[in-house]
Amino acid sequence: MHVDKTLVTGIPLDEAGKALVMLHGRGGSANDMLRLRESLQLDDFCIFIPQASNNAWYPYTFLSHPTINEPWLSSALQLITGLIKEMDDHGISSEKIFFLGFSQGACLALEYTARYARRYGGIVSFTGGLIGDKLYYNNYKGNFEKTPVFMSASARDPHVPTDRDEKTAELFRKMNADITLSIYNGSSHTVTKEEIDFVNCNFFNL
Repeated sequence: MHVDKTLVTGIPLDEAGKALVMLHGRGGSANDMLRLRESLQLDDFCIFIPQASNNAWYPYTFLSHPTINEPWLSSALQLITGLIKEMDDHGISSEKIFFLGFSQGACLALEYTARYARRYGGIVSFTGGLIGDKLYYNNYKGNFEKTPVFMSASARDPHVPTDRDEKTAELFRKMNADITLSIYNGSSHTVTKEEIDFVNCNFFNL
């Protein structure tokens, strides 16, 4: 189960106009997201970077049956719910809340927002997809109201099959998200300068 050890940086929440939740990958840490933050244009954001217990949001591949990853998956989703409530209590509306995740953190960001779809500021998934051995459509409800969503992936990623990327994008599109899916050649499991430049121009520098 996850203990809330969220690192908060950027503009103080009471003064910020926007907030961002950054979710690290398996084996990573909040410090990894701090380093990524340096490449992103986030000058007017309050940034929440939670730390997963044992450096993983859930123990097994995201392509496992969801029950296998319990109770860690539900605990991670609950942690995010708490962060969103804190933002709401400080007057940050959902239209000003952004999500960014890498790998396992990207899967978690997509899973959370699909379960609680509404108009968000934006969602960035660097190499991820919805969680489960298949898509459990009954878990997902709401309307994204044209929330901009960017999903990136590698054509031969060893962890995330492009089929799951495509099915995730299709579901988000049906839930009225304005989604961009970019599948790059190669098999690297990392965040590239091209991806960073795209989100800086289309998400954070507005």
